[in-house]
Amino acid sequence: MTDASPIPPRFLRTSEAGRFLGLSGRTLEKHRTYGTGPTYRKIGGRVVYAVADLQRWADRGAKSSTSDPGAGRVLPARPHEQRSFDRA
Repeated sequence: MTDASPIPPRFLRTSEAGRFLGLSGRTLEKHRTYGTGPTYRKIGGRVVYAVADLQRWADRGAKSSTSDPGAGRVLPARPHEQRSFDRA
């Protein structure tokens, strides 16, 4: 007997990843351009996102209150100046 249950997707295309995060696909495209978004992969010319990477990126913005500095920050999808302490 075989289990015919479908395998849940491990990778999502841009539009699916946007729905997962509650963002538009265009916003994710902008994040890719500016380097502020989640890690992505190119497979056969297609951009895909691992569900775990999307969750990890979203979790950087987790806060428990408005005064909570949180563990990290999810930047908006626009160009950002690199601060001197960020440079290698």
